[in-house]
Amino acid sequence: MEGPSGDITVTSSNRKCSAVTGSGRRIKDGAADWHNLRARWEKLNDDGFVIAGNIVNLRLSSHREQQVHAPPAGGAAELQEECCKLHDIVHKMVAIVMKMERLMASQRGILDLEEFQFGPEGRKVPLFHSWTTKQFEDSSRVLLDAFRRELQLKQTILQELGHTVTSDLCMVYLSCWLHQPFTPPQTRLTLEALLLETGHRPL
Repeated sequence: MEGPSGDITVTSSNRKCSAVTGSGRRIKDGAADWHNLRARWEKLNDDGFVIAGNIVNLRLSSHREQQVHAPPAGGAAELQEECCKLHDIVHKMVAIVMKMERLMASQRGILDLEEFQFGPEGRKVPLFHSWTTKQFEDSSRVLLDAFRRELQLKQTILQELGHTVTSDLCMVYLSCWLHQPFTPPQTRLTLEALLLETGHRPL
């Protein structure tokens, strides 16, 4: 189920599959965490896009002013303030990816435990509908790799945006920030499949 903020809250009523074993419960809780972290990432991405747009407008305006006469004294301070805001956004995104890394480590631990208990082929009966424990680990890896790459792009944009005076390049940076090329629709489909399998979404 989803709370008022859109977060998935794991409760006794939506834990029917995962109540069977400790592994199932950890996997289902992890799926909810993936959803919630992605939702927070998207909110940060939206906020960051607005700030990045402000930076571009200030930077290009300042550059145009320099072509004619000295820029106003307040422009540099305002630009620095917006750059600091974007830095804070990216810092929070770093924290989200670190939490995703812990989710991945937890999923890997579950897989190692299952292989120890049941052998290399894993358990014979699925924990939920049809996925093997390895498929949960694979999905977590796909999600983590996507957000890691997207974070690297965000960090590059952060470093470059405040120093760019070429309008076309600024638009490329803004477009990349908004559309997140390293988290394509397939990433969302992977997460939705994870939520379906664990019972957070109705089949």
